[in-house]
Amino acid sequence: MERMTKDLQERNTTTEHDSSELIETAKKAAGNWRKFESFGWSRARELDEPENWTIVYTHHRDSRLLDQSNAAAIQETLRPFLDVDDPDIIEEHHGHWAYGWVDGYAIRVFRHGEVTQAFRTYQEILDSLDNYPVLDEEDYSRREYEATMENFDSAVSGIRYEYELPEDWKEEVFRWFWQHDQRAVENRDDCGGYPSEEQFEAAFTALGYPRTEE
Repeated sequence: MERMTKDLQERNTTTEHDSSELIETAKKAAGNWRKFESFGWSRARELDEPENWTIVYTHHRDSRLLDQSNAAAIQETLRPFLDVDDPDIIEEHHGHWAYGWVDGYAIRVFRHGEVTQAFRTYQEILDSLDNYPVLDEEDYSRREYEATMENFDSAVSGIRYEYELPEDWKEEVFRWFWQHDQRAVENRDDCGGYPSEEQFEAAFTALGYPRTEE
């Protein structure tokens, strides 16, 4: 993640001439928010030349793990443009009738007639996603694991009290699944693993968890 951020910033810093493709993309992006249906952007009244800004979204209330992870990676990459005076990127949080809320950024596309480094960096991120859908493998894997561990509570609820489970049973069972039945913790619908009761019973038996007395 840090290497990706550094590479993008260095590449943009040394860019002297924008390609015709980037300029065309920038022209199409600038003022895109004016074409949104049933949308009012109050911030437009606060900005100089709001027509030179674009609005992009990274995730929403119901986003699954990959979008959440990529959104965090995008935020980290764009952070240098956020923590400055007169920024070229502003975080946005909007209400949406279907998704509850959507988060993203307002990005200044042109400043003094030139494509901003902020917009170049965002386009580099999109290019990276076109080549490979995960921006930060470590972060995504961590989210998969944490979601799976959270899913254990509901997945095991039907047989939870049929066994005497130790305090750290989740960690032990996950390790057993990883070694003996990885399908049990395979990411489902990008919401983490969700083992069946039969898979839990196999793990409990193999780990020697005693059944509770009737």
